[in-house]
Amino acid sequence: MLDITAGVYPTAPKSITTKHLAYELAEQHQLTKRQCLNLLEDFIGMIATHLKTGDRIKLVGLGILQVRKRAARMGRHPRTGEAIEIKASKKVAFRPSKELKMAI
Repeated sequence: MLDITAGVYPTAPKSITTKHLAYELAEQHQLTKRQCLNLLEDFIGMIATHLKTGDRIKLVGLGILQVRKRAARMGRHPRTGEAIEIKASKKVAFRPSKELKMAI
């Protein structure tokens, strides 16, 4: 009998957490898992701190992280269709490097 569903529904991508990355680094560099986890958590904290101050972060081989400002704008309430004002906000933007694009 033919399986008509084979290949139709791809499996969900696997989520890799900070802990997974720390454990891989620990194995590759002969460090403890706790040391690598602390290192990654500190690294993420440093990135957040620099982004809060408005710095642009360039990670060679990965890409650029920066904060972009979104202006206030008018929108529509999806249920009622009523016009509403959306406040100005900030968002973190990521622009992948050429190397990352080519690797994928």
